[in-house]
Amino acid sequence: MARLFGEKTAETLRNSNVLVVGAGGIGCELLKNLSMSGFGHIKAVDLDTIDLSNLNRQFLFQRAHIKKPKAQVATQAIRRFNHGLDASFEQANIKQPEFDVDWFSQFDLVFNALDNLDARRHVNSMCLAAHVPLVESGTAGYLGQVTVISGGKTECFECQPKPAERKTYPVCTIRSTPTAPIHCIVWAKDYLFAQLFGEKVPDELDAAANGEEGEDMEELRLLREESRALAKLTDAMGGSEFAGLIFTKVFDNDIARLLSMKDMWKHRQPPRVLSFDQLQTTNDAAFGPSSIDDHAPMSLEQAFALFKHSVDMLAQRLVGARAKDAAAFLTFDKDDEDTLRFVAAAANLRSYAFGIDPKSIFTIKAMAGNIIPAISTTNAIVAGMMVVQGTLVLSGRLAECHTAYLSYSSKRPRSIVKDTLALPNTRCAVCRRRYLTLRVADCTKTTLGDVVSYINSLDGTESDLNLGEEMSIVEGSRILYDYDYDDNLSMSLEKLGLVPGRMVTLSRDDETECDVVPVVLSIAKARIEPKDPGNPVASLSIEGFEQIPEFAPVPASDNKEDGADNRGGSSEGGNNDVENGATAETIEGAVLPVADDGAFIIANDSVDGIQSISDELSKRKIDEISSTGLPDAKRRATDDSETGATVEIID
Repeated sequence: MARLFGEKTAETLRNSNVLVVGAGGIGCELLKNLSMSGFGHIKAVDLDTIDLSNLNRQFLFQRAHIKKPKAQVATQAIRRFNHGLDASFEQANIKQPEFDVDWFSQFDLVFNALDNLDARRHVNSMCLAAHVPLVESGTAGYLGQVTVISGGKTECFECQPKPAERKTYPVCTIRSTPTAPIHCIVWAKDYLFAQLFGEKVPDELDAAANGEEGEDMEELRLLREESRALAKLTDAMGGSEFAGLIFTKVFDNDIARLLSMKDMWKHRQPPRVLSFDQLQTTNDAAFGPSSIDDHAPMSLEQAFALFKHSVDMLAQRLVGARAKDAAAFLTFDKDDEDTLRFVAAAANLRSYAFGIDPKSIFTIKAMAGNIIPAISTTNAIVAGMMVVQGTLVLSGRLAECHTAYLSYSSKRPRSIVKDTLALPNTRCAVCRRRYLTLRVADCTKTTLGDVVSYINSLDGTESDLNLGEEMSIVEGSRILYDYDYDDNLSMSLEKLGLVPGRMVTLSRDDETECDVVPVVLSIAKARIEPKDPGNPVASLSIEGFEQIPEFAPVPASDNKEDGADNRGGSSEGGNNDVENGATAETIEGAVLPVADDGAFIIANDSVDGIQSISDELSKRKIDEISSTGLPDAKRRATDDSETGATVEIID
């Protein structure tokens, strides 16, 4: 790095403390790059454990590591690349309260290698609150994106509208903690169907037993039990009890084993065990697949009956095929009625077990049929671009950073496109906020009324929040206080759920003062003991005024709603525009770094949106963008390249 960026920058990297959120497809490549580029202190956070399906692209993991925490194995691996590296890990959900604003503030830079929209939004907010720059990323097949987020200086993750429907999923959590129907569909298609009827893969047990680092004996015992259970299931194929054995293992025994992991369910709703015997008593012996409406969500009883029927049908097919060829196996095809019905039934049963809304066969067919493979090479390229952008940020060269898009087309010799970082959206409901920290000595004794009194006491001082008497306090969608609603003033912060790690938004209800930027208070523990423990108001303090950026005024002619495409009047490019004046719909998916990680990603409008960026750059003529309002000088400057605005193609 010293040769590329200079010795001063190399020294900065050695002394930097960076956070990597996600240790999957992008995360593995990124951690390797960071360790070999001279970054001195790295913390990795990931909740998931390693699954067999990860091994085809997450190269830091081997068969011996199956069932182990991703973050742990990844940090152990990169320490072998760089023996002087300080690398640590947390196996946890980044949204847990202990990862509060103080925790994020210890880092110089955060890298997002996440695979779901909700977690991305959370990390975006936490980095804004902690005033820490963020490098955001995502891949989908051959498509990828990297951008830099710096509070008050660039667009944040929420500055442009996202699709209302969540179309990506964290593939590496489908085995343990599904939270959406697509997780259950992928589990049914790519795990259960593949294990029972698909092509056989080598047993990982022997490799685990010979692991280099020494395996935990309890983990080995569980692996052997799982291996024996799977072998028993396949050995019973074709028998009358086969469907019951499968059902009992995956919806009873496996879920009971998950429930025994108490820590996993501290911050999420636990699943419920499904009993084969109980459902069997309500099963209609005369059941036929034709009795199910393909366009209506299945009931639990229908899913159970269809599961048994489809298992028997697939078992008969495979037994017959193996009578001719011992190595025969079945392949999922959305147009194959038996395989589709098996996936639909298994996915809906898992949905009922985890408290997720069931889906119709028609919907599941559309979702399962649109799954496309992730590309490990894309992850590697995106991770490399992340390190370059991160290096520029840490060396104080934010102006040289770009949003970079990776796309593929046989018609173009070059496939990386870069665009200037856009200014914050003046209507963004996330980054157009004054992020401050509220220090509280004791949330059990401090009431909401104490907080209101303290804020009012700041009027006329240098710390005046300028919120006036008609101040409102909101947490998420929950109104805690406003001028006409004071029911919660006597309640403690703890009873209201306002503990360290939580955030509340304070705004001024007076419409005549619409330019007053709302305040987001991150609740954190007091750094020192209060001088007067008996006076909760005196123990409160607010920090971070010196880090509040200057906000561009909302243009008088801007009547768009929050989240609409608005550049603050000066930026020509950005995460969602190729040329100044392009609409969010043109390249809607650009700022939604649709998930890597997974072996699979849903093909959707977001993917098409990223692809359209480079397609537009290649074919759009200058006369087609004459209405975008580009200055004549700028239009002339881009006439030869036909790219428009400030976008350029790079080798």
